[in-house]
Amino acid sequence: MTDTPIGLFYGSSTCYTEMTAEKIQQRLGADLVSIFNIADTPIEQANDYAYLILGIPTWDYGELQEDWENIWPELDAVDVAGKHIALFGQGDQIGYPEWFLDAMGYLHDKLVAAGALPAGYWPVAGYEFEGSKALTEDGQFFVGLALDDENQFEESAARINAWCDDLRETWAL
Repeated sequence: MTDTPIGLFYGSSTCYTEMTAEKIQQRLGADLVSIFNIADTPIEQANDYAYLILGIPTWDYGELQEDWENIWPELDAVDVAGKHIALFGQGDQIGYPEWFLDAMGYLHDKLVAAGALPAGYWPVAGYEFEGSKALTEDGQFFVGLALDDENQFEESAARINAWCDDLRETWAL
């Protein structure tokens, strides 16, 4: 059994996603959120949590970050059917505008197909990109919190706070 209801699992190569995970934990509270780097913790540990927050950056031309790529097949061992999930992603909308946050879209689609209950969709207003696999069908929202600390770092704190407040309300925490 876990000490917290939310397990936050992330992969990070440049520390942006790791720093975001820490800010989310700080905003929601360490009494609610336990953080795990998927490079060091088996993803199957996600089975221990009723709520999951997953952080995934997109690399280059819409590719998975290396830690996520390494454990991708192991995600099938996580029983997400009926489990509450929320995603956040880091991307570069200027350098890779055609693939902004694609990895978050891949993760969302994989988990929703397995029965996960997503929350935390985020409006596309305020971003400039050409394409993304992380959009809802109507194109009005990202399937999770969209962050670009490379080009919009000054926006991130307010976005994280608003997103966390929305999750707290949605999940009645």
